[in-house]
Amino acid sequence: MLFLDRRTTGPRGRRALTRWRYRIAGLAAAALAASLIQANAGNAAADRSTRPEPKAAADVVRVAEFLAECPYTHRAPDDPIVLPNLPGASHMHSFFGNDSTNAHSDLASLERAGTSCSPTTDLSSYWVPTLYDGDKAVEPTGTTFYYLGEGVRDDIIRTIKPLPRGLRIVAGNAKAAGPGDNTISRWSCLHHGEVNPSHDFVNCPAGSMMESYLDFPQCWNGRDLDSADHKSHMAYPVAGACPSTHPVPVPKLRQVLRYPVNGDPARFRLASGRGYTMHGDFFNVWPEAEMAQRVRDCINAIIKCGADGTP
Repeated sequence: MLFLDRRTTGPRGRRALTRWRYRIAGLAAAALAASLIQANAGNAAADRSTRPEPKAAADVVRVAEFLAECPYTHRAPDDPIVLPNLPGASHMHSFFGNDSTNAHSDLASLERAGTSCSPTTDLSSYWVPTLYDGDKAVEPTGTTFYYLGEGVRDDIIRTIKPLPRGLRIVAGNAKAAGPGDNTISRWSCLHHGEVNPSHDFVNCPAGSMMESYLDFPQCWNGRDLDSADHKSHMAYPVAGACPSTHPVPVPKLRQVLRYPVNGDPARFRLASGRGYTMHGDFFNVWPEAEMAQRVRDCINAIIKCGADGTP
């Protein structure tokens, strides 16, 4: 209880009391504000401790790329792009990604199936002719599918569009009669750059692995999800730009397979023939939103992303 003497009952005393009350109120408000600032700072610090820190600009790799790791799933003499609904009519293929692919596969059936891919959102199907070491089928132990912006100028990379859902592409030449008939695919040795890459099989040192690289075209005609030869609706860039006949730039698919074999290349053959007959088939079953996010955040932004679609 506040006791007042006579000096506070006159006009001068009342003014002093009023000033005193304002001072006390001001001090209380300042104390409350300081308490709130301290609490907010503590909450912000706690919040930061539970959130992953964004990558510093120096940690972001300026490469337009995202990828999927899609291990081998099965073999079958089927090809739902080139020979649809004709089971057993093809040479032997090794399939990656979508675990249901067969001669009868279409977009609807592939969307209902599972996948070996990381990320699991990629339900796409990828396949190549099976590799044989003598009479023994050999499957790759490394199966990476890169989606790249390279091949066109940076200003075009920033305008690349998502690959349309249901798009089908065949790259390479299954009927090549010589190395000059297939300039898209190449073979090399893992971690052995002293061995020159070749369109045919190469002799890799003991302990190494033989690699297959195949680049798919990245210019689309903007209309067709397939064509009679499964190639004409797509084209490769010319001088860093897409030709007027295929004006829509899309990510370049690069297929990299690593086979646990080495030594005398005379031992090896593909189900389609010599090493220069290497070819790849791609049936795009990425969900549209997942593909669009990766194209925007990784390809257009020219940032290297992992399988989860982030830097």
